[in-house]
Amino acid sequence: MPKKFRRIAAIFVAAAVFALGGAVYADPAKQVDTDVSAQLVQAKSGILMEQTTGEVLYEYNPDERMQIASVTKTMTMLLIMEALDSGKIQLEDMVTVSEHAASMGGSQVFLEVGEQMSVNDMLKAIAVVSGNDAAVAMAEFVCGSEEAFVEKMNERAIELGCQNTHFINCNGLDETADHYSSARDVALISKELLNHSKIFDYTTIWMDSLRNGQFGLSNTNKLIRTYRGANGLKTGSTSTAKYCLSATAERDGMQLIAVVLCAPSTAERFSSATALLDYGFANYAVAKPEDLQVDLPVMPVVGGTAEGVGTKMADEKGFIIKKGNHTKIEKEVKMDESIAAPVTEGQKIGEVVYTIDGSEAARRDIVTTAAVERMTILKRFIRTMDEWVKL
Repeated sequence: MPKKFRRIAAIFVAAAVFALGGAVYADPAKQVDTDVSAQLVQAKSGILMEQTTGEVLYEYNPDERMQIASVTKTMTMLLIMEALDSGKIQLEDMVTVSEHAASMGGSQVFLEVGEQMSVNDMLKAIAVVSGNDAAVAMAEFVCGSEEAFVEKMNERAIELGCQNTHFINCNGLDETADHYSSARDVALISKELLNHSKIFDYTTIWMDSLRNGQFGLSNTNKLIRTYRGANGLKTGSTSTAKYCLSATAERDGMQLIAVVLCAPSTAERFSSATALLDYGFANYAVAKPEDLQVDLPVMPVVGGTAEGVGTKMADEKGFIIKKGNHTKIEKEVKMDESIAAPVTEGQKIGEVVYTIDGSEAARRDIVTTAAVERMTILKRFIRTMDEWVKL
């Protein structure tokens, strides 16, 4: 067959494979390849990230700055959860509603000036029905004013590595060019938020109520009810931002984050997020801890106050593999035969290299579990005397 026709045939085979639901990879040994021929999102921007590793599995125009509407509240909820975890606030604390908070329009729970509601119920209002008024009330409660809270939002975005994000409010209500983010940055914020497992108590609620059952709540994220494993996270829509969503789901120990920005309709926002999540769960998995375990020896120490030092992997978290490849993982321990004192705790002394089909998939540092001082003449003399006394 002529070379030209072989190339054409290969293109048609690849297209057929993808149409049947499989991913097309440029390199068979490569575990993750974001260069997917099909556009999985019917929106201006989208990204699929695995939460524990931060690995990007798919991206489409992920770094363009655009308005994100109430998806802004992923950062708002993150700061609230961090305040809770630090003990700065408690779920039982009562929040008094200010005139500014009560004045918010859009999605709201119709808070009245002077009304008191617990932090727990405020979180429900934000996570379930995207209450703009509740978001402002919590911002004021955590930092004293919305302005101070927004300043902290921007500081936290920089800490998380967000390069295309700037907030001017805590709820995304105002449509302005100064308030923006990107699909990648939203995924980074969502990734950090999911480290606070308590948030799932709120983002997985389908229906609930406030004010002793007098005010009903129904989740704006319809995937919570319809998508297996869905556990969050935040919807958003305005006339300028169009329809946005940070959708999260967990199956078989893999937590995915699918961000869709500027979809033309709410239906396409949810269908695009579903397509991203389906793609991730169909093609990838996280290597489980039991597949990664290795027996690490005690490292002999030369010239130290101890003859050896314990060793461990510095990071035991998994890594992304093609689905079904967990049985192909091979492990190689690379360590020197000994180490010279002094040794510090946590000192890198080697690596574990993981390969699949002969190609490196990941590597993890091997570190010491304790410190070992150098043996000086004085310390050797003291040890000799101690041994003599014991005799």
